[in-house]
Amino acid sequence: MGEQHTPTFPQDVIDEYAALGVDLPALFSAGHLGNRMGVQIVEASADRVVATMPVEGNTQPYGLLHGGASAVLAETIGSVGAMLHGGITKIAVGVDLNCTHHRGVRSGLVTGVATPVHRGRTSATYEIAITDESGKRVCSARLTCLLKDAPQS
Repeated sequence: MGEQHTPTFPQDVIDEYAALGVDLPALFSAGHLGNRMGVQIVEASADRVVATMPVEGNTQPYGLLHGGASAVLAETIGSVGAMLHGGITKIAVGVDLNCTHHRGVRSGLVTGVATPVHRGRTSATYEIAITDESGKRVCSARLTCLLKDAPQS
């Protein structure tokens, strides 16, 4: 769905992962599900992750954006923030996702913005605001990720 877009990462983060032979934009992509749903990560750092998703193709039977689609967008970008916070020695695993759906959307793009609420050694929590093209909030979400030690190669 749609054109592929390479997210923007801080150069020091790209360099840290490149030194390990890791392609950061590929590692922190939306994954197979996110790609199928048209999620495009626009900006990514531990302080703020931004992504868009089309409404078309992600609707429920009434023609509105599916709540599960909003949940996928929220968990995707909250996880990216948590992974960037954890750094190369950690992996982020979602343990709690809460979504409140405020209004329906029938067309266009929605934009999700994830910002940290808590960033600790073993967990990270992000608040995610999903808005429509006019800037009206569609969904408020909160994701908590456990930060586990990355497997040793």
